[in-house]
Amino acid sequence: MEYHLSSVSRQRVFSYAVAALVIGTALGGAMWNIGGVYFLKAHAMTKFSSQQELVDFLRSTTQGLPQSLIQKFQYMLQNDRARIEYFASSPTFDSLAKGAAESSAVPDYSTTNIQVEGVDEADTVKTDGAYLYIASGSSVYIVRAYPPGEANVLSKMEFKARVAGLFINGDKLVVFLGESSSGPVFILRIYPPIPVVRDTSILVYDVLDRTKPTLQRNVTVDGSYFGSRMIGDYVYAVVNKPAELNKTEVSLPVITSGKATTKVEATSVYHSDLPDYYHFFTVIIAVNVKDSLRNPTIETFLQGATSCIYVSTENIYLTARGTSIHKIGIKSGQIQYLANNMVPGYVLNQYSMDEYSGYFRIATSNGTSSNVYVLDKDLKIVGRLEGLAPGENMYSARFMGEKGYLVTFKKVDPLFVVDLKDPSNPKVLGKLKIPGYSDYLHPYDENHLIGLGKDTFPSEQGDFSWYQGVKLSLFDVSNVSQPKEIASLVIGDRGTDSPALKDAKAFLFSRTRNLLVIPILLAQIDKAKYPQGYPPYTYGDYVYQGAYVFNLTVEQGFVLKGRITHLDNSTELVKSGDYFSSAYSVSRALYIEKTLYTVSQGKVKMNSLTDLSELGGVKLP
Repeated sequence: MEYHLSSVSRQRVFSYAVAALVIGTALGGAMWNIGGVYFLKAHAMTKFSSQQELVDFLRSTTQGLPQSLIQKFQYMLQNDRARIEYFASSPTFDSLAKGAAESSAVPDYSTTNIQVEGVDEADTVKTDGAYLYIASGSSVYIVRAYPPGEANVLSKMEFKARVAGLFINGDKLVVFLGESSSGPVFILRIYPPIPVVRDTSILVYDVLDRTKPTLQRNVTVDGSYFGSRMIGDYVYAVVNKPAELNKTEVSLPVITSGKATTKVEATSVYHSDLPDYYHFFTVIIAVNVKDSLRNPTIETFLQGATSCIYVSTENIYLTARGTSIHKIGIKSGQIQYLANNMVPGYVLNQYSMDEYSGYFRIATSNGTSSNVYVLDKDLKIVGRLEGLAPGENMYSARFMGEKGYLVTFKKVDPLFVVDLKDPSNPKVLGKLKIPGYSDYLHPYDENHLIGLGKDTFPSEQGDFSWYQGVKLSLFDVSNVSQPKEIASLVIGDRGTDSPALKDAKAFLFSRTRNLLVIPILLAQIDKAKYPQGYPPYTYGDYVYQGAYVFNLTVEQGFVLKGRITHLDNSTELVKSGDYFSSAYSVSRALYIEKTLYTVSQGKVKMNSLTDLSELGGVKLP
């Protein structure tokens, strides 16, 4: 367990941690009985009959908890300059069940790594094969990208809030805004994540003329942006707002669309009678990005803080607490609540969930072991596999058709292969134990997986290991009872990092091109300083940041083709404590035809995919 502090006092960190611990303990205590943990069963969702019923519900479901502590915690979250962010060491996965997510259009170009085919996910960089759409802080740039010899910035849009993500749909550009946060930030492992209150704006621009984007739609939701998906012409956004009770008043979400402002009525809010230490209004809003005259569709649910979201082409699954599951049907902008249930443990991230052949699969961990549950269309548990890897934590999960893959870790990395062919009887087919662990599993093909994580060095004292450099692995799972690591590569020393460890959208892979690109912040130990050797907890110094470009095949494994950096002699690596920050840190890579594009907040660079020779660059002013 590691945490990172940046410009914030240890006393303040401790205060937040204690508050979270005490509240969590109060909730946990309410869910234990003499025989062990008591898990609440599914409860029907109904709508409140009045504002007073909503007030009474919030008052009754938090009885027994220290109100002064909850109020103090709310105040810290909303008014303190520090904020809590959920830190999951495992990043997201993309859905390359059929290989790389590549478009068949001309020119050939890579698209955003997504989890489900046909369900796009917002990202900070998008391309349509001709242009790049780049979110950088509170700005959005439209860059002519193809052909590379004509690359230049066509337009720049500036906002008063941070750009949370983008979609491009033909000549429509969707921009998500969330209020920018100022002040120091610290990252601490806390579950569930507590969102900071802010407004979320969904802006739709007509970009037929890329030099003059025209705003066609502005929808603002009172709450914190959690996530979004685009299916066809509809964007579905999930927004969280704390359900704050002030005597007899409840602050309900407010939605503004154009000049019309609507306050959500208590009688339109769905809820169950599940208790929680703190409730949130979860607003799901569907916006048609092609038809600006069609009103948004909105549904609101009262539940615990949303922790993860999984979206198929027909359903949204929300998890909250540890772990309630809510299933919401979606079709052509319509939103319908369908079912809920609870399973033991907590969910690591969205890729711990999957929908396949009418069943919902979910992997959870309770901190001491891992579990897999299979639920039917009504979210009734039909199969379970519990107690995997006692004493270890789950680091990643990936479902692929009739199989599931789990990575747990304590001192070595067990990769479990789980058979899900019979939904009522999931079972372990095989496992592999190797040094290190994988934060991220990426399908190479139906018989091979790419793992991205950290190398480790077992501690001589204590039941743990020291993180080392970034590790790439290629697993052969063709023999499910005996999975093998057929290739591996360790990059750098302790302190080496990659955005792809936390966000798979930074991971570019194309099996047809044998191409793998990941951004790396390289830390290296100067061994001359340690003639007698150095302990495994020694950190390296930052010496490089940029994209590592590999040829990847089953036969040869990971072959480094070259590196691309946006840093030059006038831009040095800046170190503040244990944190690195630069506007020229490469965060994304994509290709269009035979050109590789790397993107940082300050620059776009173009290199030949053939030999990585530089073809040009565009500065983002």
